[in-house]
Amino acid sequence: MYHLTLPNDIETISQLNEFIDGFCEETGISKDVCMSLNLAIEEAVVNVMNYAYPMGTVGYVDIEAEADKKVVTFVISDTGQPFDPTKEADADITLPAEKRPVGGLGIHLVRHIMDSISYEYADHRNILTLRKIFNKQEVL
Repeated sequence: MYHLTLPNDIETISQLNEFIDGFCEETGISKDVCMSLNLAIEEAVVNVMNYAYPMGTVGYVDIEAEADKKVVTFVISDTGQPFDPTKEADADITLPAEKRPVGGLGIHLVRHIMDSISYEYADHRNILTLRKIFNKQEVL
């Protein structure tokens, strides 16, 4: 199990990217899969950083990662305001950009990159679990 805790400060996002890159390298996940994971996990973590805590409040986001031979799992948790992204409607990407409502594209991206997404609120924590199945040929 790999673990990283970050404050809700966008300036620390490079630490997240280094964490994911190191995790992928140590577990033998290909660069292509790793790039997708970086994108999805960054979107989810940035949403926590931007919206989980009231403006001006310091909060934290925990990221745990593990992999077996076929599945990589990331668990993102925080003590911010309860929010279940799995209940959000899909963004309508067929609309022209100027007619789309603000928000929702990050969640849309995460849904399309990851194979499974689940949410629970337990012990005053938002817990978002993201899983990606990868093929054997995607492993180094």
